[in-house]
Amino acid sequence: MFDLKLIREAPEDFDSGWKRRGLEPQTPHILALDEKRRAVMTEAQALLAKRNEASQKIGQMKAKKEDTAAIMAEVAGYKGQISELEAQEQKLGVEINDFLSRLPNIPDTSVPDGKSSDDNKEVRRVGQPRGMNNPKDHVDIGANLGGMDFETAAKMSGSRFVLLRQGVARLERALAQLMLDTHTQEHGYTEMSVPLLVRDEALYGTGQLPKFAEDLFKTNTGHWLVPTSEVSLTNTVLDTILDTDSLPLRMTALTPCFRSEAGAAGKDTRGMIRQHQFYKVELVSIVEEEKSMDELERMTGCAENILKKLDLPFRTLALCTGDMGFSARKTYDIEVFLPGQSAYREISSCSTCGDFQGRRMMARYKREGDKHTKYVHTLNGSGLAVGRCLVAVLENYQQSDGSVVIPDALKPYMGGITKLEPVEKAKKAANA
Repeated sequence: MFDLKLIREAPEDFDSGWKRRGLEPQTPHILALDEKRRAVMTEAQALLAKRNEASQKIGQMKAKKEDTAAIMAEVAGYKGQISELEAQEQKLGVEINDFLSRLPNIPDTSVPDGKSSDDNKEVRRVGQPRGMNNPKDHVDIGANLGGMDFETAAKMSGSRFVLLRQGVARLERALAQLMLDTHTQEHGYTEMSVPLLVRDEALYGTGQLPKFAEDLFKTNTGHWLVPTSEVSLTNTVLDTILDTDSLPLRMTALTPCFRSEAGAAGKDTRGMIRQHQFYKVELVSIVEEEKSMDELERMTGCAENILKKLDLPFRTLALCTGDMGFSARKTYDIEVFLPGQSAYREISSCSTCGDFQGRRMMARYKREGDKHTKYVHTLNGSGLAVGRCLVAVLENYQQSDGSVVIPDALKPYMGGITKLEPVEKAKKAANA
């Protein structure tokens, strides 16, 4: 959401920002609606003044025992006109807010210009892809291990679901535990257990509603399934005024995430890369405005640290204006190398939203001695997407005999398992 006062003062700044996102000028329409609404308010205020003046005159006339029928009829007429104008003003206010709520955040000046992912800028690259002869992708690896079953999942749920078993399921859990332990014990995040069902206000606050309803799952109770725990974590400061002593707030949660993947027909139909349901460890920070950019660098480093612990090659990209998310002011994507695809694929996206979500949530902070509040700056990032991290471990640690070696960082969570063996080899070992 945006401040109308600021739009009135510098419309060109907003239009130039939206132009970088590929939008035509938006402020002419906004200012036209605003001018119409303010004219209606002015007219209503003028009539209200006339009504008050006439009401005072009625009292004076009654004291003099004069006939007040005509002037009382005049006051009644004012009342009807004022009610009609107030309804117009309210309708225009809703129209303005609805229009503003569908406009994306203004990108930071440091964000590279561009139209698509082709224009993203690589910031750094860590690690080298392992040399492999004919590497398999995670679907074949998982099936060979007897731990990844798409067919059974499809019978009960349809496409874009998976059933994990035995060592592969244990590996997924181990990854999530490593992430939570690292972020809470080393990076200073507070672990949270949050609602997975939220109301409209929560999704409006973080920017998923009203524009992206088709990307979400809605229940018959009116609740929505969270597409990410960013929604629940960020809304912990909904409609609050925080003391600066409580900032920064850094929170993390492991939750399932639910996405309809509307518009993703034909994309990543094979495997676990794009699912309707998946686990993710989310990172959220609530900070003062001047600390927003430093916190983005810090958060991105926290997410990268998980990949470093797992010794997985990755690269970090600064997203261009045409590839950033709706609520983001600046975003870094972290992409892990997948040998099965011979490509880098997104495993984390870390963004600062500036005060964009703070305004929508009415989340503010106040410094001691200040008369006025300021809107908080919010940040969110994946720390990491657990399913995609599982894919990366399976593909990067696959062996020529079909087994998968457990990375050292995960061994404390695997109950003594150091290698996942193919089904046939495991059967032979059991029968020996």
